[in-house]
Amino acid sequence: MLHIEQVADYAQKSSKELNITKYDIYGAAIEETSIEVDSGKPKQLQASNRSSITVRVWNKSGNIGVTTTTDLDKIGIKLALQTAKDASYFGTQEHVPDFSPEANTVIESTSTKISSPTPIPILIDTLIAAEKTLLESSSIIKSVPYNGLSQENINRFYLNSTYSLRQENLSYNAIYFYSRTEEEGKKPRGASSIKTSRDFSTLDIEGCLREVIKKTLSHVNYQSITSGKYTVVFSPTAFLSLINSFTNLFNAQNILDKQSLSTINSLGKRISVPFLSLYDDARNCNNVGIETFDEEGTPTRRVEIINNGILTGLLHSERTAQRLDTKPTGHANIGSKVNIRPHYYHVISNQQANFECNLNMVKNVVFIDKLQALHAGVNSLQGSFSLPFEGWLVNNGNFVSIDSATIAGDFLKLLNSIIHVESEPEITPKGICPKIWVDNLSITGD
Repeated sequence: MLHIEQVADYAQKSSKELNITKYDIYGAAIEETSIEVDSGKPKQLQASNRSSITVRVWNKSGNIGVTTTTDLDKIGIKLALQTAKDASYFGTQEHVPDFSPEANTVIESTSTKISSPTPIPILIDTLIAAEKTLLESSSIIKSVPYNGLSQENINRFYLNSTYSLRQENLSYNAIYFYSRTEEEGKKPRGASSIKTSRDFSTLDIEGCLREVIKKTLSHVNYQSITSGKYTVVFSPTAFLSLINSFTNLFNAQNILDKQSLSTINSLGKRISVPFLSLYDDARNCNNVGIETFDEEGTPTRRVEIINNGILTGLLHSERTAQRLDTKPTGHANIGSKVNIRPHYYHVISNQQANFECNLNMVKNVVFIDKLQALHAGVNSLQGSFSLPFEGWLVNNGNFVSIDSATIAGDFLKLLNSIIHVESEPEITPKGICPKIWVDNLSITGD
């Protein structure tokens, strides 16, 4: 059990002994259990209890040193402060990070809490029973090569030498299945599903099973697709994964480093169709991994990124906010360099209903459920992508699985080729988003 007040006391006493007047510490303690099964038997069981902190020290010249440690007793914290102090004399002298101006502001409380860990035998029995249900659902589903059931309890904290002290507790549960078919004369086909929740009792295991069974069987009767231009409908998961591949568009650090599709002058300019809006909302009640502050102690908040097609906001750390004369947004990850990461997306639209954009009524439309190889098929600095995908060719509500194909395009052009944003949002682990219809995208078939 990590005692934050004790860590703060060790840091305060050690800093005086070491003549350190300015420091901050971000840390987390994680208790995690994860299991996998295979053919009705436990395959892998992992359990861990780990803690670590990142320590930053500013010397009298204003330079900063950074170190990390997993040794959180009095000696370990003193050694980390000393190491960071020594490193500060070799630190960068340009754009040195500082304390967040909001590190001491009051944070509005949230309803998150730590849930009691579920006993491991119950987790194993649950996953074995779920695997059995999946295998018995169809004679052509022969295996579940990838599966998992996990639970995490996380204790995060931030403190600094000006007596800021923040902490929060999170609980996270997840279940995952990837099933595989085998039929004579046909290629093996597979599909996956994942569900998350804040505690085991509310984990939608049945929903996960229904989804993976339906998807798997829908891919059995597959056909090749003719290469060409298609209207494409992105599932919420697929569209959010594409947005996540091009976060440099609204990442202030990337923009300042000139590693972005945007520039400082892009704010206030149109980058997408006028009926699309995008937010980053760490505190959304549907976000299982809700965080109320970032690693600099800045409170998180709902940040407007795109409003009716206009780029209106960026994600900031303390340093990027100061350089661009604005406020930090609660997206900082500290380390040898402060990085910026998004939390939880929310895509909305003010578009009127378009009854012609209905998968039960259209012809020759590609519905993409999942994009693959995002690590290799995206050039985020050029804005281009070429990605294999899982999906179907849709004709009047008839879904035919696509054998093997890739989708290619330019992300900024895609944002301006959206023809419809459906009204019904779907909740995913990465954010809230409806289905997105995009015109005239290139599909290369087998």
